[in-house]
Amino acid sequence: MEGVRMNSVTSRERAMDSSAGIPARLNLCLAAGYLILNLYQFFLLPIALLPHSVWWGLTLIPLAALNNPFWSLIHEAIHDLFHPSLRVNAWLGRLLSIFFGAPFRVVRLSHLLHHKLNRTPLEGTELYDPQSISKIRAGIGYYSYIFGGLYFLEFLSPVLFFLPKRLLDRMKQRYFKSESLSGMWFRSLSNPDAVREIRTDGTLILTLFLASFACYGENWEMLLGLLVARAFLVSFLDNVYHYRTPVHEIFYARNLWLPAWLSKAFLHFNLHGIHHRNPSIPWIRLREIFTRGPDKFSANYFAAAWSQLYGPTPLSSLLPEKWERR
Repeated sequence: MEGVRMNSVTSRERAMDSSAGIPARLNLCLAAGYLILNLYQFFLLPIALLPHSVWWGLTLIPLAALNNPFWSLIHEAIHDLFHPSLRVNAWLGRLLSIFFGAPFRVVRLSHLLHHKLNRTPLEGTELYDPQSISKIRAGIGYYSYIFGGLYFLEFLSPVLFFLPKRLLDRMKQRYFKSESLSGMWFRSLSNPDAVREIRTDGTLILTLFLASFACYGENWEMLLGLLVARAFLVSFLDNVYHYRTPVHEIFYARNLWLPAWLSKAFLHFNLHGIHHRNPSIPWIRLREIFTRGPDKFSANYFAAAWSQLYGPTPLSSLLPEKWERR
């Protein structure tokens, strides 16, 4: 748990050092745009447009493609690279995350743990040990996770923190072992300040989504489809940069090719190898650093995403010494 706190502080210190490179105005404009689009999806569409024609619901289809760029912007706030002011980072990170559907405190810690434990057996999404779990069981967990489970776990996470403190403490001791990923996650979020913030944001998220379902009325399936699409796209593309990469290479991630315009729309999130080696670099500088450096694209983004369908991988096959023999 202390390691997670230190990682967070280090990220903040690095972000402050590189604050001059943060495109604060552009980020604020993007945040305003995504907030408007979310207000459109959740309220304006069902209240003002669907009563005239259900065909307006088709506008949700192209907007689904913006779920991952929306996450990329939240990701900048997670690393304190959204704005030079840490207070602005925190408040806009929370606001954007509420419309995203998961408390900022939860997604922030989950992502910082990802950086701290990247490609370790504790964190590897597709890794499994054949001696302790069958491939079928591993596959059920893996495909559930990448087909929407990641997002829904984050979306449902506030429910856990509405339980009474005594029960939370008992669960922490009994079910969340300190050496496990879930134990690190839960113990770091179970302090009073974190619980209070998660409860507040969870209440706002639930209120927002219930109000939106009420606005959609008999067209509620459209909103459900919107959320399912968000869950799938966010979950499916989350591990694409790490799938079947060598174990124990904590700073390793793939740089995946996308057309230049699409890479920029994703806030250059596809240049994930650059980001993992130095998470204090603002998104707008990633392309420049990649172009000037020795890095190459390891694969096409869409081909890499498709390759995830091959499923879970035995831990032993991705150990560094075996990787080098390939």
